[in-house]
This record gives sequence, C-alpha cells and structure tokens, in this order.
Amino acid sequence: MSQTYGKTRWKRFALVMVPSLVATAAVGVSIANSALAASFSISGQQFKVSTDHLHGTNFAQFGAVDVETNGTMHPVAVSAFDTATINNLCQSVVTDLSALGLGKITLQLHAGTDPKKPVTAKNLLIDLEQLDADAEFTDINIGQDASTLAGTATNGWHPISPKMGAGLPSGAAGFAQSAKVADLSGVQQTARATSAGTFTLNGLSLSLKNGDGKGNECF
Repeated sequence: MSQTYGKTRWKRFALVMVPSLVATAAVGVSIANSALAASFSISGQQFKVSTDHLHGTNFAQFGAVDVETNGTMHPVAVSAFDTATINNLCQSVVTDLSALGLGKITLQLHAGTDPKKPVTAKNLLIDLEQLDADAEFTDINIGQDASTLAGTATNGWHPISPKMGAGLPSGAAGFAQSAKVADLSGVQQTARATSAGTFTLNGLSLSLKNGDGKGNECF
C-alpha cells in the first residue's frame, strides 16, 4: 500500500470531493443518514455545484458505479466527509422542457452566502464526475484498501456489496484515499448524486431561470 502523510496541496485535482447540495425533490437527490451514494437509483441527470471554500473532516474517496432506473451505469468517484462546512454554495440543474414549449429551465440554489452562517453537513457522500479546485489535505493516505476506510460517512460500506450495483470485480477491495482534514477552495464540480445525514442551509435561496449556460448555471 502506497502511503503519503503530512499536508498535500493539489490544484485543480479532478478526483477530489466537494459536496454538492440538493434541497428539493425537483433536483432528484435522496438524503439519507449514512446511506451509500452508490446505492441510489439515480435519474441520470447531472448537476453543477460551486463554492468558495469547503472545510471537511475524515475525508475518504473510492470508485463506484451509479445505476439509472433504466439500467444505464455511470462510473463515479464517491467522496465522503464526516463533517463539512461550506461557504457561498451554488447549485444548478437544467431541465429540458422543450416538449412543453418552455425550452430549458435552470433551477438555481444558493446558501451559506454569509461568512458567519455557512452551510454545514454531516455524513456527506457525493458521486462526482468532474471537479476543479485548489485542495489541501492533512495526514493523507493515498492507495489505501477501500474496505479499510474509517469514519461515520463510510460506515457499513464494502467494495463488493450488492449495494454497489456493478461495483468492483469479485474479491477486489479497490483503490481508495483518505485524509483527516481537507480544505478546498474555488470549487467547480459536476455530480450525479449526493446524500447526507444532515444539511443545515443557512440563507437558502432558490429560483428558476429561463435557459442554461452562463448566467443561469453556477458555472
């Protein structure tokens, strides 16, 4: 097992977690305490999340597969935090209503815009496909056996569990990484699903916008 300890700073690291937030059923994300993101039957729709800064404890990351209700599979990097504090969070998801003559509609959500009242989350899991950020990890372990991950957010997870859908090959524990603390800044990510035990959404604001792209989505 390859190990790296101490503080590590990676810029625009594409497989690092940033939690995304979904506060309404319209976005299509389940919220369940200590549930595995890979156990979801997902809508197949991507959503975007940006945030100024995220501070999290007991970070962990491993590979998984999300499965749509029609059976389509999507490989994802599942990332977990036992606790997370998020400043100036934006989330957007685009729905195409052209069949109804309404064109594309973007649901945009903001929370934690007041530095003194950030968004907080417990037992947070995120299934992501892309992320750009500046990241710093404290006491990081790269190349860990995924079945040995600790922390409450990953409690009960096993790499070849039936919950994983397609999951990993039989008998394979899988590559993982973990860190005691993670700080990410200037985050832009695209995700498939997220879950958390608790979200506290200070300063929640939600709006619908006509169209997609710049000015309507978070980035």
